[in-house]
Amino acid sequence: MSNQRFTPEFKDEAVRQIVDRGYSVAEVSERLGVSAHSLYKWVKAVKPDKTDEQAAALIEARSEVLKLRAQTAITSTTRPPSGPRMAPTPSASRSSATTAT
Repeated sequence: MSNQRFTPEFKDEAVRQIVDRGYSVAEVSERLGVSAHSLYKWVKAVKPDKTDEQAAALIEARSEVLKLRAQTAITSTTRPPSGPRMAPTPSASRSSATTAT
C-alpha cells in the first residue's frame, strides 16, 4: 500500500479526464499511475450526491399516489358503480312496434 500523496491540482486534472473528457477510470489509472480505487474516490468526492434529490422525488411520488387514491375513494363513493350499460336491443323495439299496430 502506497503512502503517495497527490496535489489537489493533480486530482482535479485526473477527475476532469474522467468526467469531462470521457476517459475510463482504467485508462486514467494506468496512464497516471494512480489506483482505480483512488480515482473512484476522487470522482465521487467531486460529483454531487443525488441521495437528497432521489429522496425528495420519492416523497413527492408517494404523496401523489396518496392524493390520487383519496380522489379515487371519493369518486367511487359518490358515483353509482359503472357496470356495463344495457342498451335497448333492436329486436325489443321492433316487437313493441309490431304489437302496437
